[in-house]
Amino acid sequence: MRARPLTATATLAALVSLLAVGVARADDTPALTTPGAPVVVANDPHRLSLTWTPSTWKGEPGGPITYDVRSPIGPNAYRGLGSTQTNAVTLTDLAPGTDYRIALQAYALGGYSDTSAVTTVRTAYGRAKVDYLNLDWAPTDNQAQFRINITNTGGRPLDLTTVRVRYHLRFENGNAALTTECDWATLGCDHIRRTLQYFPPPAPPPGPSPTPTVYPVPGTPFPGWVELTFDTGVLAPGASSGPIQLRLHRPNWTTIDERDDPSWQAATGAWTANSRITLDVDGVREYGDNWG
Repeated sequence: MRARPLTATATLAALVSLLAVGVARADDTPALTTPGAPVVVANDPHRLSLTWTPSTWKGEPGGPITYDVRSPIGPNAYRGLGSTQTNAVTLTDLAPGTDYRIALQAYALGGYSDTSAVTTVRTAYGRAKVDYLNLDWAPTDNQAQFRINITNTGGRPLDLTTVRVRYHLRFENGNAALTTECDWATLGCDHIRRTLQYFPPPAPPPGPSPTPTVYPVPGTPFPGWVELTFDTGVLAPGASSGPIQLRLHRPNWTTIDERDDPSWQAATGAWTANSRITLDVDGVREYGDNWG
């Protein structure tokens, strides 16, 4: 009959211990050491293997440690790439030839860590890449002007009729009116189809004004892209399409702001591999990721 008092005593002691841990960490300081910056151990198209120095408890252990693998996309904003309870992970479904900024944060029931240092890595090239030359040194004038060039980075011929290229942008002030011009192209502009796609937010329902956390405030930029497809052309391994010069403007030539467009890069006067322009082959992402 003494088993019950002993069990109650043990349970009470466990609760007191947990409360003590909670009080000790009430100042909301990290209970785990910061994990080491991720180290690349294998880099393949669509896949990246990482390892890092694990976190440890600063005081009394509080349970299994999980690592969030994340990509910083803005102040205190992250894109989740994966999670694991070991100090190694293989990320899949990544875009080839693309720049990723990767960091780690450890957490458990008993606490968390600060975010690790960021590692920047470009994944191995897949079947193609896109180079970019910005011709517009004034990103807030009335047009965008740039050239792109597609290169076959694979080991076999690339049929351009299977290729889809998207230049990602944002539409300010709810205005999706945009004219897309092909000024000239080595392939010939007649062989390049340009399609504009955009994704405005849903309209609020009738009635009292909703909160901005539910519906974007009027004028919030919304995403879209200019898509290029081709009706001819085959690129041998290592060969390129040659420059394609594009120009974007409003029908009434009012100003546009390119600086928040995911695919925009400041003009430098030089060609650069722009992994914020995406390229798909037969519907499979072979280059680029439009996340910041």
